[in-house]
Amino acid sequence: MAIRERVTAVKADLRSKTTKAGWVLPRQSSSFADPGAWTNIDCDVTPVERRTWTALTMFGYWFSDALNAQSWMAPASIIAIGLTWREAVVCIIFGSLVCTVPLVLNGVIGAKLHIPYPVAARASFGWYFSRFAVVTRAITALFWHAIQTYTGSTAMTQIIRSIWPSYLDIPNHIPESVGITTQGMVSHLIFWSIQFPILLIPPHKLQWFFVAKCVLVITTSVAVVITMTTKAGGTGDIWNLPYGVDGSARSWLILSSLSSITGGWATMATNIPDFTRYLRSDKGVYWQVAFLPGIQLMLGFFGIICCSASKVVYGRYIWDPLEIAAQWDGPAGRCGAFFVGLSWVVAQIGTNLSANVISCANDICCLFPKYINIKRGVIIATITAAWIMQPWKIIYSAQSLLAFMAGLGIFLAPIAALLSADYWVVNKQHYDVPGLYRAHGRYRYNKYGINWRAAVAFLVSVVPSLPGMAATVNPDLAASIGDANKLYFMFYFWGYTSAFVIYSVLNYFFPNPDTKIPTTIYDDEEIVEAEDKDSDTPVDEKKGSEVETSPV
Repeated sequence: MAIRERVTAVKADLRSKTTKAGWVLPRQSSSFADPGAWTNIDCDVTPVERRTWTALTMFGYWFSDALNAQSWMAPASIIAIGLTWREAVVCIIFGSLVCTVPLVLNGVIGAKLHIPYPVAARASFGWYFSRFAVVTRAITALFWHAIQTYTGSTAMTQIIRSIWPSYLDIPNHIPESVGITTQGMVSHLIFWSIQFPILLIPPHKLQWFFVAKCVLVITTSVAVVITMTTKAGGTGDIWNLPYGVDGSARSWLILSSLSSITGGWATMATNIPDFTRYLRSDKGVYWQVAFLPGIQLMLGFFGIICCSASKVVYGRYIWDPLEIAAQWDGPAGRCGAFFVGLSWVVAQIGTNLSANVISCANDICCLFPKYINIKRGVIIATITAAWIMQPWKIIYSAQSLLAFMAGLGIFLAPIAALLSADYWVVNKQHYDVPGLYRAHGRYRYNKYGINWRAAVAFLVSVVPSLPGMAATVNPDLAASIGDANKLYFMFYFWGYTSAFVIYSVLNYFFPNPDTKIPTTIYDDEEIVEAEDKDSDTPVDEKKGSEVETSPV
């Protein structure tokens, strides 16, 4: 009887989805949104019962995000351009430390106000201009989700071939122009099918997944290091490689590598409120300063040691841990390959959860709250990234697109800077939370919904780096650009710093009095006074009195 009722309900729900009205989500009665406007629980202030994360959860979160194949291979790009392992280590440490600045500054916004990144962006960008910042972040997340998903499918290949070696001999029936083989497509489908239900788990219930990933990936990584050094009879000779460049060229390469490491975390530095909003206390945010550099350095050393040992064992440097596992045959070798594949399958799913899918889903559901919640956003994001965008083509036939994706950091750095400057410097950590949910609230700025100060700071930050980005995507332009590409070598340092300073200065000389409030407003009952721009005396902007209360 219960099964029959369930089937009937599912059929009715499917019939309702044939019309636009059937996709409308119920409007939350607790929302701060304007009357008649839509929002949902995933856009609203995080309820108390969903604030389940602690500092330990943040530790697991960063392990989940940083423990992936790309972090293992991070030193490869640095050593490949002519630097040594010493510069690789320095770039990893300082690059990670630099990006912890916006991670902490913007993470506090989510931890204290419990609002997602798309809502927080309205305070600095304005009601409509914030959508540009949200769309930029969403597009970046889609591309990286596609790339990380395809990397996970290569890990799935190691799992399957370790059990059935003949899996590698599956005949190919897909044209070469598609960019993937039949066997690769099967691995991609299997990985995506396993990943899909895990992506649907609500973010506030993910803390134990992050912990499980930490244990599995670290254990396997240490085992791989021990295995490779045992096979090689030591750690190899990568420690003695000479410099490939000297003089000023070497200095610019170090700076470029530093910026590259930092830019790789530009996405997380922007939308970290999407995750810190689930923290019970904002104290957990500050531990990121120790977590991220430590994790990056540990995995970077694993990559350097195993790559160096692979030169002794296999006659060539192998940076990809999955390619190392692919060399292992025989019963013991295939057993090892199975666990390596399993670890990186879990690692890639965790990275997609912590860095890409949930972030993109937050962006989509805040852009279209009437029809999209986080669960629907996840479904849209993962189908789009894994299948419509065809990640195998992105990886194998679009190197310029990969360079373009790395260059998106020039857009994300100023976005992160504007969030930080607005909250910490301009508004002294005081926001009107209900006002962030209202189209005609204090953060609309003008009839166009654009904060011109943010627009100016963004343009000044981005435009000087565009020639260098163009030369990276299309090397034929390098000669005509000349030394203009030097600024691109430090795009994150320039982008973040210039936007932060310019935005702060513009607000100092041209303040917006509507956003100046002496205390944070957490609820509609908390009406406070705004400060008049021409005097030190408060002006009763709404009605009522100044109140200091705790968050809802």
